[in-house]
Amino acid sequence: MQVELTRHFEFNAAHALPQVGDEHKCRSIHGHNFTVEVSVRGKVDPERGWLMDYGDIKALVGPLVKQLDHRMLNEIPGLENPTSENLARWFWDRLIPDLPELSRVTICESPGSQCSYWGES
Repeated sequence: MQVELTRHFEFNAAHALPQVGDEHKCRSIHGHNFTVEVSVRGKVDPERGWLMDYGDIKALVGPLVKQLDHRMLNEIPGLENPTSENLARWFWDRLIPDLPELSRVTICESPGSQCSYWGES
């Protein structure tokens, strides 16, 4: 049986988008209640009855979330232009070495706006 598991995390952070025009509202420093969803995909171990423990995902993602929580994202190496797209890839690049089952990272900066990243094609 093939499944996809998703674990949801939240953090609060500020950012500014330096690549947009001066008139764009996101050029100024502002904050979001971000959510990040980390999904893994694979075959269920028939003996255990699961793909992996949700706690294993938390153990890998939690320290990354802690690095970003209540921070200015532009000051984090690799997030100098902290768009949702770049934030999703930032998580992906740090998780994939230890989480080969990683299938998707989704960033939500507001309830109506999200970006999903599946890695390079």
